[in-house]
Amino acid sequence: MAVHKVGNNQNFTANLFPPTPLGLDALYSLCRRIYPDQDNPLQVTALVKYWLGGPDPLDYISMYTNPGIPSQGIPPHWHYISYGLSDLHGDGRVHDMSRPDLPSGFGFELTFRLKREPEETAPPTWPAAVMQALAKYVFQSGNVLCAGDHVSWHCALDNSESRVQHMLMAEDPQLGSTCTPFGSVNFVQIVGVCAEELRAAQRWNGSGVLEIFRRLQDAGGTWLITDMRRGESMFEIDPMAQEEVARGIETEGSNLSGVSGRCSWSQLDTERGLRRLSDDGGLLREGPATGPDVPDLPQISKQDSQQIKTALRRGLLNTKPILPPIGKTQDVNDNDDHFKKELPDSIGSNLEVLDSTELLTTKKFEGLHLTFNLESGSLLPLAIKGRVKHGRHFTFQSVLGDTAITLVASSVTGALVCAEHPYVARGSWLQVLVPDDLADEMACSFEQLGCLEDFSAPASSPTLPKRFFWPEHNLRVTILEDKV
Repeated sequence: MAVHKVGNNQNFTANLFPPTPLGLDALYSLCRRIYPDQDNPLQVTALVKYWLGGPDPLDYISMYTNPGIPSQGIPPHWHYISYGLSDLHGDGRVHDMSRPDLPSGFGFELTFRLKREPEETAPPTWPAAVMQALAKYVFQSGNVLCAGDHVSWHCALDNSESRVQHMLMAEDPQLGSTCTPFGSVNFVQIVGVCAEELRAAQRWNGSGVLEIFRRLQDAGGTWLITDMRRGESMFEIDPMAQEEVARGIETEGSNLSGVSGRCSWSQLDTERGLRRLSDDGGLLREGPATGPDVPDLPQISKQDSQQIKTALRRGLLNTKPILPPIGKTQDVNDNDDHFKKELPDSIGSNLEVLDSTELLTTKKFEGLHLTFNLESGSLLPLAIKGRVKHGRHFTFQSVLGDTAITLVASSVTGALVCAEHPYVARGSWLQVLVPDDLADEMACSFEQLGCLEDFSAPASSPTLPKRFFWPEHNLRVTILEDKV
């Protein structure tokens, strides 16, 4: 990537510069209305454009100086705006050609607001690298980012010692959305958050956490400005915030309906115990021992079913994760069952990994053994107490194999499982029915993994492996170390 100024140099003749693509010009025009005195902002640009084989999907990232509104508690900050997730060219070189009444490209661009430090004279460029990484995820997975989504990053966004190590997505307060000749574009703002705040978004919902941020100036304020030097979480800034989030979890449950992680399953032989499919019973295998199935949701929707089918067909054989797991918290038309997942560096050769006929092969089991790594297993209390006990479902999507495991409440309609057949697999998608009595038992057993309402960082990791067994339901769960 290179940093340069936007705009034409008047010392050169106009014909040396190709016309600005119509989609890009529409976005530039919007930015000029907000920043009329910054015609030529600093800009990070991909040296080799993505459509010419370059590694960076975003053609440009503009960096504006925003004075804020100090009288309203909005501090001066740097405003970063991406160009490339939407269709800039309209000729099919990057995105499928669309119409003005449909989303342009992926239908959104990323923005980021970083608090400006008094000594800074130029914007830091590290946010551009974060935005490019998120864009790579979107291009390779096909999953868009929306307001309310969260991103688990697991390190300081600027690679410092900052506590701000994860992200939530919000609507940009100034840009909102716009229309271009090639479709509509939403501006999705990245908001840096601490680990405790990420856990609150996972266990409740991202939108609720962002509302708390907006009323706390030190956490981001009304414009959700990220301060990498922030030393306190929102719970430390406002102790009442923990009670508010806990109340939301209790009354509403969690909007997080799935995560990417490492998981596997095998059939449990009800007479001889676990039928070992590996010499090492402690090995976390990616993928089913026999075959799993397509789950669905509190009203399992066709849209969500197709999304997971598509992911399974691509074959998530991920040996070099592009990003940490990404989770979606937005509730879409009450079908809050989407989730983000990591994809391999190249998916083109894996599109036919899962034959379509396999998705139609349904198998029923009398017993199951589910295996998770620690990061995925630590979300089991959320899956049970925040989802299943609220009559919903929760999906673990494998990042290394072609596996999806969905825990389904009894009240969920459209699922393959039922009281007579609680464990059903179709292709590589497994559904596990968790009736009320089992949900109560699992919630009690999983308390040793952490309290759902405690958002503080875990004091220490549990001793592993952790093994849970519910003999009346022929169900076993094992949690292993993250390393496989």
